[in-house]
Amino acid sequence: MTQTTAESSARRQRAQIKERTLRTDQWWRYPLVMFIIFTGFLVYSTWAIFDTDYFVSPYHAPFASPCLATSCPPEARLFGLAPFGDWYTLSPALLVLGLPAGFRFTCYYYRKAYYRGFWLSPPACAVNEPHGKYTGESRFPLILQNIHRYFFYGAILIGLVLAYDAVKALIGKPWGLGAWILIINAVLINLYTLSCHSCRHITAGRLNHFSKHPIRYKAWGFVSKLNAKHQELALVSMFTVMGADLYVRLVAKGIVNFPFA
Repeated sequence: MTQTTAESSARRQRAQIKERTLRTDQWWRYPLVMFIIFTGFLVYSTWAIFDTDYFVSPYHAPFASPCLATSCPPEARLFGLAPFGDWYTLSPALLVLGLPAGFRFTCYYYRKAYYRGFWLSPPACAVNEPHGKYTGESRFPLILQNIHRYFFYGAILIGLVLAYDAVKALIGKPWGLGAWILIINAVLINLYTLSCHSCRHITAGRLNHFSKHPIRYKAWGFVSKLNAKHQELALVSMFTVMGADLYVRLVAKGIVNFPFA
């Protein structure tokens, strides 16, 4: 074998590294923190689904909004409507929580976070994963992640409902702390939704000539700026929606009770 052939063969071989990683930083902190945060959110969400104290006028807990059945308090119904009628008596969260939950679960940022935190696939960059093979999102069930763009439309509707609830609370109790908590939450939820990659693509991602579509180009520019903060908005909005939901339930239970609640 000539020297040139030997060098070429050596280049084609992968480096034989026995260590799991050569990184010396604390790379494990990110997946660990994500695991703790998401586990806490899932535990709280499960409890909130079955908790019945989700409304105290004029506050409506975000996880249970909109209320679409006659079993809901009259003031809690969206525009006074109850399209599901008398037959549905379970938690309103079971009807609506799937839209924002599906949107977050299939979100590009959340995929990265829980793939690393729960499945260790991979735990971090330049760290070997414990799985024997990798098929990506090309097979069932992960191929279903591609429906993220459709959950986006549902998330837009939920964001508008939360904005409506926040404005209604502000009108009903302008000096109430709960009204401002709901306002902040609605703003961050809608910013997170609009910062989605799917929204950026919808606004002007498929245009060939921006000059022919100035309005869509401006919308694309705005969404692109939000998209740069998508990771931060995803995490912050998760805490605000959980915090706002818990606050309303604590007020409804009488646990939080002061003049400006």
